Amino acid sequence: ARRCRYLAVQLSPAIPVFAAVLFLFAMATLLRTSFSDPGVIPRALPDEAAFIEMEIEATNGTVPQGQRPPPRIKNFQINNQIVKLKYCYTCKIFRPPRASHCSICDNCVERFDHHCPWVGNCVGKRNYRYFYLFILSLSLLTIYIFTFNIVYVALKSLKIGFLNTLKETPGTYPSMSLAVLTVLEVLICFFTLWSVVGLTGFHTFLVALNQTTNEDIKGSWTGKNRVQNPYSHGNIVKNCCEVLCGPLPPSVLDRRGILQQEESTAQEGSCPRGPGTQEPPATQGPGQAQEGHSVLSPQVPAPSVSDTEMPEEKQRTPGEPPVPPPDAGRAEH
Repeated sequence: ARRCRYLAVQLSPAIPVFAAVLFLFAMATLLRTSFSDPGVIPRALPDEAAFIEMEIEATNGTVPQGQRPPPRIKNFQINNQIVKLKYCYTCKIFRPPRASHCSICDNCVERFDHHCPWVGNCVGKRNYRYFYLFILSLSLLTIYIFTFNIVYVALKSLKIGFLNTLKETPGTYPSMSLAVLTVLEVLICFFTLWSVVGLTGFHTFLVALNQTTNEDIKGSWTGKNRVQNPYSHGNIVKNCCEVLCGPLPPSVLDRRGILQQEESTAQEGSCPRGPGTQEPPATQGPGQAQEGHSVLSPQVPAPSVSDTEMPEEKQRTPGEPPVPPPDAGRAEH
């Protein structure tokens, strides 16, 4: 605060205002990059996945046992160049051009650039421009702080000398002056400058070529085949306008949708039941019966077996004692 007041009085009041604007802009682009959809492609539904499998089997035919199946690739032509569409075994889809599956987010992302751990999100087609603006504004803020820290020390040194400047004003800690803290900030900004500004310069180079970090690492357009980038317009201005100012596609994610528990329900139904578990009673009508069990209607009483309905050899006269069954004596012995 003291340095801001000193610079505002000695040079211009716009210096701390511009620093605050840069800081707020960097934070806004950071949050926009972190909480926006990078271009996640939804996974195939079970019916869609089954249809794609049928198409692949019809195209490749039956593979003999022991042989490796051919790769699942479709050829697509863009600007008179053949581009391969690869099949994602996790999402069960053929990925669009320039899309890739992120192993951290476990999703296919359209125009996948990279997964940024500092942002905590993938950088893809729908949030790349915000990521670029974030690192650009952060680079400008770092350069701004680095420059005016040097200006502050230089102005104070011209008045009272450099050594007296280091001893003049007490800082946050009793044993350190404000100028010493300023020198430490200069050193920190100097070493931070190379990483942040270097990253911004690298992505500026990629934007000028209309290329992604993933394509640059894999050498998709600079490999042995020397295939030209079919997405480049051959003009730096056109490439920058397409990447940074082009229309954004709408998100295909239903953020407010209800997750259907189809997979978990299917797994519970396929699990074998233990010997102690019982099936829940099913709702039955008055004339229905459970499978494997005979159920008598409660309104109709069970008919009693009379002596006249018994077979002839088992009928007996009144008063005659009952004849034991022939197996009764065997059971006693």
